[in-house]
Amino acid sequence: MISQVVIVAGGDETLWPEITTYQGRETFWIGVDRGAYRLLKKGIVPDLAVGDFDSLSSAELKEVEGLVSDIHYSIPEKDDTDTQLGLKLALAKHPQAEVLILGATGGRLDHFLSNLWLPLDPRFEEELQRIKLIDEQNTITYFLPGDYVIEKEADKKYLAYVCLTAVTDLSLYDAKYRLENYQVPRPMSFASNEFIGDTSHFSFTSGVVAVIQSKDL
Repeated sequence: MISQVVIVAGGDETLWPEITTYQGRETFWIGVDRGAYRLLKKGIVPDLAVGDFDSLSSAELKEVEGLVSDIHYSIPEKDDTDTQLGLKLALAKHPQAEVLILGATGGRLDHFLSNLWLPLDPRFEEELQRIKLIDEQNTITYFLPGDYVIEKEADKKYLAYVCLTAVTDLSLYDAKYRLENYQVPRPMSFASNEFIGDTSHFSFTSGVVAVIQSKDL
């Protein structure tokens, strides 16, 4: 049974986490546009590739087409980004799996912001707690209203609570810097917080919050 889908977008591969961490029989790989070719260069054949592939040379595209058995072609002029198309396929094919998106940070800021807000798309919002954006330095997870305890990643020092929408009654109970029933009227980031133990407890009653665990390089 597939327990995780790893979507590899076309972002700077020098910012990827160690990709072998995710290899295993329970992983389904999706290469998005140039991400499909970069996976092949890492010795990983994607289970599925999607995109308009306008970032590939004809020789590179031929290599992808020769090795990847399931390819979904898009046109360059479209409403969805290639990463959105990859996420749609991931959620449809494996509705119980965790979805990890690599190659979604770095490079153009418009691409990064599109990816950061991707889970707020109404088509994805109900599933956003299954989605993570990961690079070498950061892990971004998403939360709907509720009460949560998150675990510290061993190599991460910093903790940020990013309100992607207006948020009500935000409480940070046991981080280094705390809040109690704080009202956030517009998107903003509470950055450079820290764990004081192995877990951190927070809650809120409306809105969407992204939690970023990060480290210096």
